Amino acid sequence: MNATSHVVTYPRFLWQAVTRAFEGRPLFYAWMTFLTAVALVGANAWAHQLAQGMQLTAMTDHVSWGLYIANFTFGVGLAAGAVMMVIPAYLYDDHEMHDVVLVGELLAVAAIVVCILFIVVDMGRPDRFWHIIPGIGRFNWPISMLTWDVLVLNGYLVLNLHICGYLLYMKFLDRKPDKRWYIPFVFLSIFWAISIHSVTAFLYGGLGGRPFWNSALLAPRFIATAFITGPAFVILLLQLVRRFTSFHVGDGPIRTLTSVMRVTVLLNLFMLGSELFTALYTGGAHSTAVKYLFFGSHGQNALVPWIWTAVAFNLTSALLLHLPATRRSLGLLDLACLLSIVGVWIEKGMGLIIPGFVPSTLHEIVEYVPTMTEWKITAGIWAGGFLVLTIALKIALPVLTGEASLANEKRGEG
Repeated sequence: MNATSHVVTYPRFLWQAVTRAFEGRPLFYAWMTFLTAVALVGANAWAHQLAQGMQLTAMTDHVSWGLYIANFTFGVGLAAGAVMMVIPAYLYDDHEMHDVVLVGELLAVAAIVVCILFIVVDMGRPDRFWHIIPGIGRFNWPISMLTWDVLVLNGYLVLNLHICGYLLYMKFLDRKPDKRWYIPFVFLSIFWAISIHSVTAFLYGGLGGRPFWNSALLAPRFIATAFITGPAFVILLLQLVRRFTSFHVGDGPIRTLTSVMRVTVLLNLFMLGSELFTALYTGGAHSTAVKYLFFGSHGQNALVPWIWTAVAFNLTSALLLHLPATRRSLGLLDLACLLSIVGVWIEKGMGLIIPGFVPSTLHEIVEYVPTMTEWKITAGIWAGGFLVLTIALKIALPVLTGEASLANEKRGEG
């Protein structure tokens, strides 16, 4: 197809995408209304934060990262974990996974949008972002680990947008995609998915003044937990797609992702045990934060209920995933996925970010408990992420099923 043809057909593709993204049954409108309302509450809370400053949060000079960065870290893992659909689909030529791989790619796009939003609200003054724009400010690459994070996150977003956009457009035209235009990017996205979470781990691990994060296991644990939450979320998402849309989802992808989770949940628990043994048996500066996290210190124990809840959820999830009954019951599988998502969310959030600051470098214990403003903004951002994911699926699924195509549109005009 020549360039002139694309000029004619591409607007039709975009028009189909926009119109179908906002059409649906009453349940769809109720879902979108709910998400919009929550997102607006979050936007209002952020407006107050911008006007009155970061004093509306519980963050201080002692604990300078809080709920926002905790959710950012979890979101990066969710985006990276979505690659677990790409690996079997393209490396091992799993045909059943091929059919649903775009669902994982779209999840990665929504997760990266969420991550970027959490960074923006954590900045306090997002208008100062220009300070790192090359040519205007100083990007400080490759010296600053933060600049590496900016590159890998935005690069991963662009990669997934290109892959999804190109494949959907070719499907809309009912043409076979040219492998030169997407296969190299697919394999690059596999490497890039690993890099986004590794760089995030190095960002924490490279801070010498925070011994809680100075562990060589931090990056491997990040990857392991990404390969828990990503598959868990996709399993739940595929079941919702199968129930509420006409898009066919077989049992094969769910079985494959469940098999991945059975390995990664145990791997994560093993690495957690290794970390606890090293910290609690040998002692040292690293153990101070670990003891505060799991047992409290000097009467301060705000994080103790959080981390033990995470451990209980992760252990229960691992047990459920290895029960023979779970292989026959989607209800037990869904419960295991939900427990693993919440468990990792706590473990990589409140259980990772906050203990890095407690005790402080002055050996003071200053506890952190998120304010209502932080919770509202957090809920609003996640609602925004679900809005992006819902709209993306509303665009993609009709194209994948053939309901939205150039041929159908021309027949309708005729």
